[in-house]
Amino acid sequence: MVTLHEKYKVLLVDDEPIILRSLKAAIPWTELALEIVGEARNGEQALRLVEETAPQIIISDIRMPVIDGISLMKEVLSQNAKRIFIFISGYGEFEYAREALRQGAFDYLLKPIDHEELTAMLKRAREKLDRQKENDQLMHSVQMLSMLARERMFAEFTLGNQRPLQQLSWLENSELEGEYFMAVVQLDDYAALTKQWSPEEKRLWLFAVRNIVEEWSLEHGVLTVFPFHNGEWVLLFPGSLYTNKKQLGEDLVSGIRRYSKLSCSVGLSPVAHGIDQLSSVYPLAARALVQRFYAHQAGVFTEEDFPADGRQEIKYPKELEAALIESIRTLDMERMLHLLDELGLTIEALALPKESAERLIMEMLVVLYRQFEHLNLSSEGSHGRLLSRLHTFGTLNEMLASLKEEFREWMAHSSKPVTREDGRSVVEKAKRYIESNYHKDLSIEEVAEMADLSISHFCTLFKQISGYTFLEYVTYCRMEKAKYILQNSNVKVYQVAPLVGYQDPRYFTQVFKKASGKTPTEYREANAKQTH
Repeated sequence: MVTLHEKYKVLLVDDEPIILRSLKAAIPWTELALEIVGEARNGEQALRLVEETAPQIIISDIRMPVIDGISLMKEVLSQNAKRIFIFISGYGEFEYAREALRQGAFDYLLKPIDHEELTAMLKRAREKLDRQKENDQLMHSVQMLSMLARERMFAEFTLGNQRPLQQLSWLENSELEGEYFMAVVQLDDYAALTKQWSPEEKRLWLFAVRNIVEEWSLEHGVLTVFPFHNGEWVLLFPGSLYTNKKQLGEDLVSGIRRYSKLSCSVGLSPVAHGIDQLSSVYPLAARALVQRFYAHQAGVFTEEDFPADGRQEIKYPKELEAALIESIRTLDMERMLHLLDELGLTIEALALPKESAERLIMEMLVVLYRQFEHLNLSSEGSHGRLLSRLHTFGTLNEMLASLKEEFREWMAHSSKPVTREDGRSVVEKAKRYIESNYHKDLSIEEVAEMADLSISHFCTLFKQISGYTFLEYVTYCRMEKAKYILQNSNVKVYQVAPLVGYQDPRYFTQVFKKASGKTPTEYREANAKQTH
C-alpha cells in the first residue's frame, strides 16, 4: 500500500515521566504518520513548546501544576482553533473532563491509559486534520479562482469583450458604477529587460513588482488592480482622486523604483463611468504613454499633456488602428502593408502639418509595436531606433516606407517558429513543463510565458504541432496520472483528486468519467479484476 499522508506534529504534556515514556513507546507513531515534537511537564512549559514547534495535536493531562489543562487549551485554541486537544484524566475528574469537551477538546480518556483506545482516537484525530486541510485547500482554490476570475473579467472588459460576461448578475454592484479613472503602469524598456532575464528571473521580477503595485494600491484607495500584459498593470482609481492624479502617479513610480530598482512610467485616462467604459479608457491611458518617448525619461503622462498645436483637428483613426492590430495578430503581411497605405491616404486627406502627422504616426507606432512585442517578433530597442528615425524624414512617404520596411522585417520572423524544428522544440519544452506541473493550478499564461510566446501565438503553435489544445493536454496528463495511482495504490479517490490538480473530488470524478467512460472507483475495480 502506498502511504501519502502528511506527517502531523504531536506535543505530549504530563507531569508524570512514566506516562510520557509509556506514550512514546506504546503508540505506533510512525504507522499513524505522526511525529512527537516535544514533551512538557506543565502547562507553562507546554505554551512555550507550542509556540516553538507548532503542533497540530496536543495530548495533555487535565490536572497539572502552574497552568492546568483546560487553561492551556483555551490559550492555545485562541491562537489556532484548528488544533486538536486530547485529555488524560483520572477517575475522579469526570466533571472536569466534560467541561473540557464543552470548551473544545476533541476527546478524553481515563487513566490507566488504554493504548489501543488512544490509537483509535489518534486515527480519528488525523482524519479530522486531513478534512480540515482539504477544506482549507478547497477554500484557497476558491479564493484564487475568484481572484483570477475577477482579473480575467476586468481584462475582458478592457479588451472590449463583454458578451461572455453579461450573465454575471453580481456585476450590477460593481465598484465601477461610480466615476473612476485608469492608470496604466508599464515597465520601461521591458523588451530589453526580458532579454537579460531568464524565465525564472522574469517570473520573480514580475511577481515582485505586482506585489509592490498591489500593496501601494491598498494604501492609496485604488478600486482594483490587475495585470493586463506582461510588464504592464492596470489600476482603477475612484473619480474623487482625479484632481490628485499626477501626484498619485509620481508616488507609484517612485515606490516601484525604490523597492525594485526598476523604472516605470504611468499613463492616465480621463474620468469614466461604468465597467463597460473600460475598453474606451484603456486606449487613452495607453496612448498617453506615447509621451514617454518624447520625454526621454520615466514619468506620469496624460492625454491633456499633449501639445495643443494641430491637435484639435485630428480625429484619431481608431478603426484603422484596430484593423492594423488584427493584421499583425493574424500575421497577415499583405493586409498590414495595404492598411499602412490607407493610413497615408488618411493623413493626406486631413492635410495635417508635418508635426501633427508625425505625432499621429508615432502614437500608432507605439500601439502597433506592442503587438509585435507580445508576439516576440521585434528586436531589442528596435522601436526606439524607429521612433528616432521618424524625426529625420522629410516626407510622409519616407516615414511610411520606413514603417513598412521595419514591420515587414519583424513579421518575416513569424513563420519560423511554426514551420521549423525550433517550433517543435518549444512545444516539446512546453509539454515537459506541463507534465512536471500538471498537479498545480497551472495556467496557460504561465506556460506561454515559460515558452516566451504570447498567449495567442502559443495556443496556435501548441495545437498545430501537438494536436491538443492546452487544456486538453493538461487534462490528458492529469487523467493518465490518476489512472496510474488508481491502478497501483489504495489511495482513496478523494485523495487522488488533489494529487492530480483537482481540489474538488466531485469535479475530478466528472472529468475522469468523461475521459475514461468510468468513475475512478469503477476504473479501479475493473483494473483489479483484469489484474487477477
